[in-house]
Amino acid sequence: MATYLGTHGSKIQNYTTDPDNPNTGEVWYNETSNAFKFQFPNVTTAGSWSTGNNMNTARKEIAGAGIETATLIVGGGSANTELYNGTNWTEVNNMQSARGALAAAGTQTSALAFGGEPTPSNGNKTELWNGTNWAVVNTLNTGRYVIGGAGTDNTAALAYGGYSSSTVGNTELWNGSCWSETNDMNTARWSFGSSGKLSTACLAFGGRGLPPNSAATEQWNGTSWTELNDMNTARGGVAGFGTYTSALGFGGYESSPTKLAITELWNGTNWAEQNDLNTARYQMAGGGADTTSGIGAGGESQPGAVSALSEEWTGAGQSIGAWTTVNSMNTARQLLGSAGTYTSALGFGGSTTTQVAVTESYNGTNWTEVNDLNEVKQQLGGCGASNTSALAFAGEVPGNTANTELWNGTNWAQVADLNETKNSPGSLGIATAALAFGGNPGSKTNTEQWNGTSWTEVNNLNLGRYDAGGAGTTAAGLGFGGVSIPIGSPYRTAVTESWNGTSWTEVNDLNTARGEIAGAGIQTLALAFGGSSPTIQNATEEWNGVSWSETSNLSTARKALGSAGIQTAALAFAGNTGSVSAVTEEWSGSSNTTKTVSTD
Repeated sequence: MATYLGTHGSKIQNYTTDPDNPNTGEVWYNETSNAFKFQFPNVTTAGSWSTGNNMNTARKEIAGAGIETATLIVGGGSANTELYNGTNWTEVNNMQSARGALAAAGTQTSALAFGGEPTPSNGNKTELWNGTNWAVVNTLNTGRYVIGGAGTDNTAALAYGGYSSSTVGNTELWNGSCWSETNDMNTARWSFGSSGKLSTACLAFGGRGLPPNSAATEQWNGTSWTELNDMNTARGGVAGFGTYTSALGFGGYESSPTKLAITELWNGTNWAEQNDLNTARYQMAGGGADTTSGIGAGGESQPGAVSALSEEWTGAGQSIGAWTTVNSMNTARQLLGSAGTYTSALGFGGSTTTQVAVTESYNGTNWTEVNDLNEVKQQLGGCGASNTSALAFAGEVPGNTANTELWNGTNWAQVADLNETKNSPGSLGIATAALAFGGNPGSKTNTEQWNGTSWTEVNNLNLGRYDAGGAGTTAAGLGFGGVSIPIGSPYRTAVTESWNGTSWTEVNDLNTARGEIAGAGIQTLALAFGGSSPTIQNATEEWNGVSWSETSNLSTARKALGSAGIQTAALAFAGNTGSVSAVTEEWSGSSNTTKTVSTD
């Protein structure tokens, strides 16, 4: 019989507190709580979408083939072909015929494109992709568009459904040379979703026909179609990828001009709703080997608004981080400054019902009140490496201020002012090398750099804003979200900009546009959480240096909060939940959490 000692190389240990870095699966006894505990992997319970880089050509009615890191997109009223490598899109050789509403099957290096509009000139056309060029091959027997397709490569594919002079359920099989008719679908329809990497095993779901929108799901077994359980939401223009036992259906429309962001997961038996697309749209293309990862691209988001957007899918069951509620601050407040790490943090200033100068220090367990700021204020900027070294600047007194104060672990001392008077700037860096960007009033673009002695104006943000989040250093930073007022009423933005030590460059947006947002981390690995959109948010997003992805939410939704730490170990504290808050949460970005063994 296997024993714990034999399996893990040690006996179960006794601790007065939980160990700092337990291994996955490790069990221990906590003498203080009188409980056995173990380290358990956190996984997602529902998949989610994150923004990726845009295609070179915006379009709808496109077809896709391949997997997330090697996708082929073709057509969309044009002959354009683009390849995706998991990061960027590259234009390659065009099809022989420009068309839309076609289908594709195969891989990025061996694919088939067939059907399309306008008909009849394109309805039966078939082209073969060899990884470099397209070649015209034998035509479909039934010309049609808004058609479904599946297949292994350019030697084995299936074409089904679509619209000719009427809705059809015709199915045709490609053997590498020609098409042959086989058994029809049970429900004739068009503009439906497809999944399947084999011509002998695929899935068709949703679509248009009779009735106008369908939720029907059918599975092809190589010989015939079988009706299965319906989708939860009937719709046309739905996209899909995956296999016939594990598929994803996303986007579409119920009726014009309403577009859908709804995403559903097929487990071989039933459909279950997942996290929505970030941008609702229809007639997209999809690519993915299964439902653990994939991509959705293009489509139409509003009438006449053809899109180049791409979104990447991360499926359920993947490792995620988690927030844990810990000891609260002594003074509930919002609009405060913050600095440090998740075991050595500082919160200062802010507002209860009026502005305060209160400063609190966090040691990884408890908050302790320490010496106040010299200036009572809210909506200030702050940064610093720990609870012994921090910088506070700008703010609202009332009346805006340019004052800067330096914290030495005991006291605040006034130092050189900012060049510009303002409140609500974005901030990043440490006490001796900081960046203040944007601010209010007027959605400022100005950026100033602190060298430990004085502030110097440097290159402006591309988008003026205030209440933005920040992460990183003065050599490599990130600014994201915020509130911008180009004309009229303020609006929340998802825009993210990267700082290279000299200038700002726009990169991929947050999934949720919001102001009064908090951030932690570095330029290539950051965390964004909380904020307002304008409703108060609990959303958390992780930045991997290229794009943002949604992850576990804060336990307490809030805006105007304080933050500290890095992407894998962060702190969220205070803020506004509808009223001022003192709640503190710790973020663990590892794939593990501590569970107590039940004795029931």
